[in-house]
Amino acid sequence: MSNNLLAGKKGVIFGALDDKSIATKVAERCVEEGAQIILTNAPVAMRFGEIQKLGERLNAPVIPADATSTEDLEKLFQDSMKALDGKIDFVLHSIGMSLNVRKKREYTDLNYEWMLKTFDISAVSFHKVMQTLWKMDAMSDWGSILALTYIAAQRTFPDYNEMAESKALLESFARSFGYHFGERNKVRVNTISQSPTKTTAGSGVKGFDEFFDYADKMSPLGNASADSCADYCVLMFSDFTRMVTMQNLYHDGGFSSMGMSPKVLEI
Repeated sequence: MSNNLLAGKKGVIFGALDDKSIATKVAERCVEEGAQIILTNAPVAMRFGEIQKLGERLNAPVIPADATSTEDLEKLFQDSMKALDGKIDFVLHSIGMSLNVRKKREYTDLNYEWMLKTFDISAVSFHKVMQTLWKMDAMSDWGSILALTYIAAQRTFPDYNEMAESKALLESFARSFGYHFGERNKVRVNTISQSPTKTTAGSGVKGFDEFFDYADKMSPLGNASADSCADYCVLMFSDFTRMVTMQNLYHDGGFSSMGMSPKVLEI
């Protein structure tokens, strides 16, 4: 059901890969709520073809961009403002990848070159996105910038590997750049700490299925789905959250406030 919460707004969404992606769900909901959007992902993601189909279905231009390249980002935002006929009202950063996780390297035996690549893709890219928007003055006043994160930034989840440090850095960038964007443009910058979600990326983490079930039992409301995360993102892009900035917002069914649950003790 649409309430036209984003009527007249224009946004750029990073990270839609397939129908399991949170970014895909966010893109669909934003369009349902009246927004015009641009879809973007790394050029390698174009091989899968799913993002092109999504763009056609949502009448959304697809512009390839490597989020670790400032040159690509400059072109992306220039082309986006041209296609949208104006500045950008909202941006979603839904990007994360660890070569150490993919290649099953343990946390105590990391390849440091891969670690730096993880940081660049998963966290530094968020700063690059915001710095490029800042220098181009591409954000509308009272706009909204979001990045997706995970509670491993604050607590220890051994199999999450160096992605935990990536998310901690990501959240710090949101607070630091949130100050500058707020002072200049009243643009708000926040992160959403989502439940474990059965995405293509999330499912690659060791022991994911077991942990998904554990988190579901620990959370009074159960795990938050990708669809409900999309609803929350829409709210954060809307004018109803204009005074919320520099926050890490838990969207996890209550998991982040729990110590122990009787349901888990019964296992």
